[in-house]
Amino acid sequence: MGNSMESQRDRSSIRVIATYSGGLDSILAAVLMKRLGFDVLLLHVQHLFSTGEVGRNRLRDAAKRAGLSVRIVDASEEHLETIRRPQHGYGQGMNPCIDCRIFMLKIANRVREEEEAEFVVSGEVLGQRPKSQHLKALAIAAEESGLGDRLLRPLCANLLPDTRPVVEGWIRKDELFAIHGRSRSTQMALAEEFGVTDYPQPAGGCVLIEKSYAGRVRDAFRHLGKDEVGLTQFQLFRLGRHYRLSDSVKVIVGRNQSENERLTELAGGRIRIDPLNVMGPTTLVEGCPTEDELLLGAALAARYCDHEGRTELQMRVVSHESDRTVAVAPLSPDDPRLAAWRIG
Repeated sequence: MGNSMESQRDRSSIRVIATYSGGLDSILAAVLMKRLGFDVLLLHVQHLFSTGEVGRNRLRDAAKRAGLSVRIVDASEEHLETIRRPQHGYGQGMNPCIDCRIFMLKIANRVREEEEAEFVVSGEVLGQRPKSQHLKALAIAAEESGLGDRLLRPLCANLLPDTRPVVEGWIRKDELFAIHGRSRSTQMALAEEFGVTDYPQPAGGCVLIEKSYAGRVRDAFRHLGKDEVGLTQFQLFRLGRHYRLSDSVKVIVGRNQSENERLTELAGGRIRIDPLNVMGPTTLVEGCPTEDELLLGAALAARYCDHEGRTELQMRVVSHESDRTVAVAPLSPDDPRLAAWRIG
């Protein structure tokens, strides 16, 4: 136990950084610290797969309802390197769960130092996520993030070795919990007790676990090289149908109006193909296509247009060098190349 002066510190003088994903567990951990009398600052780390301004506003609103201040840090570029080269490897898809947890906690430790906070609180629950929340993984994340014993996981702290807040006497063990596993019944009961409402239901998990998304990441790493796959590519992996025509050329075909609009926004230096005089998708061509590959990409885009049996469609092809119209026959839905080209 720490010395008596440390143990008797007024909790309101002890600043705590509470990592905040927007989920139930993280807000419960933060609200618990507030109820115990600590000076709590929520920290939300924007990463590669975070939502945009709408999502950030939702987080701010939830923090306000809980009576807490929130700091949002954009670490998307830093997160990219974690996805490219995870030290602890990938899970069942392209999900480097342990490395992502270390990354988040490193940012939290940095903010802890900037805010002169004593420790960091996380809403992690032992055994809730098989890859990143078993005993060994939790220990690795604490150590490699640099937080060490300045990390407290209050929802399962009584199942883990005591860390500094307990050792110094700032928190009693009977004020902490021993939640374990995937059930959320205890957390939901705590939410009712703490007055936490309007929290999201558990989502399907990390997008990097999804077979199609993970396949697109692997394809890009293989054909472009990890260092050439940037933030825009990761946004594009979420959109449309992806086809690999050759080692250097990929085609992305929108599936609906919202995707068409988003593909147009993200086109950048890519070639864009739009149908003329018929309804159909916006299509992007990545790489340096030959003329034959470009026409093939246009025919692939035409395959998804409302061509009503027309044998030829006019397609607009826009690049930084030109804006022209080409006439192509839509590929047949039975063309065996479609399955061979499809990524994910």
